[in-house]
Amino acid sequence: MVKKEEMNMRTSRKIAMGVGVLYTIGIVSGILSLVFTEPVRSAQKYLVGVTAHENQLVTGALFVLLMGLSLAMVPVVAFPVLKKFNRILALGYVIFRGALETVTYVGVVISWLLLMPLSRFYLQVGDADASEFQDLAVIFFDTDAISSVGMIVFVFGALMFYWVLYQSKLVPRWLSGWGLIGAVPFLTVGLLTIVDLIGPLSTLGVTAQIPLALQEVTLAAWLIVKGFNPAVIATDAEPVIVAGNTA
Repeated sequence: MVKKEEMNMRTSRKIAMGVGVLYTIGIVSGILSLVFTEPVRSAQKYLVGVTAHENQLVTGALFVLLMGLSLAMVPVVAFPVLKKFNRILALGYVIFRGALETVTYVGVVISWLLLMPLSRFYLQVGDADASEFQDLAVIFFDTDAISSVGMIVFVFGALMFYWVLYQSKLVPRWLSGWGLIGAVPFLTVGLLTIVDLIGPLSTLGVTAQIPLALQEVTLAAWLIVKGFNPAVIATDAEPVIVAGNTA
């Protein structure tokens, strides 16, 4: 006799672990992208820094792409569970984090990679004849505008995700509530970056992002170790008919 409850448990456990692993890959990749691009970021002239650290820039861009793809898969993998509790928000989560946020990551990668041919041209013509390219390099590498839009898109997706988790109790409410609260300063940074009052990597910007960053690390670990609340998954299960019998 096969019970749908048992099938739901096994499936939800795999989904929870998958979400946790994807979150972990995304977080680690994001950190590594900053580590590898730091030599360029700290260079007095970006184009000179790109020439000296071209491999690091490419590696950092690849980590951004890996981060974007892994985080884009989170709502896709979680959708079968989330849709049972709020289909509209689950679909919105897929659109915001699975599609729109990915576009911003791709935009950052393209912007960074454009610096390589620009830096080569800059070195060929000389500093005196191409000083305006330094300003263009700042625009390409800082990508504050793209990052700020990405932050806002991310927050809206996160709010949908954490609200479904909070309502359904798929994870403890202190954990999903932490995500809802942590999204507020994160959103504030995105808005302030758009109006050019602060940068996403400024001291204030980074500090405001810490609560939600820590929450996502904790959530990833929780999902990998404990998974979704089995009591909630069990209440969603219905018996299936096997060989003419009702289980």
